[in-house]
Amino acid sequence: MGKVMMKVKGYECERCEHQWVPRCKDASPRVCPGCKSPYWDRPKHSK
Repeated sequence: MGKVMMKVKGYECERCEHQWVPRCKDASPRVCPGCKSPYWDRPKHSK
């Protein structure tokens, strides 16, 4: 069996930088599986 390089689209949390491949490709994730933040797609505000 040969090895193949595959490219898949995934997500990265803007808060904890966790990267993952979604189970369902049609729906956007509700929370980050790493830090459980519902704001995974928004960067933290720096003070």
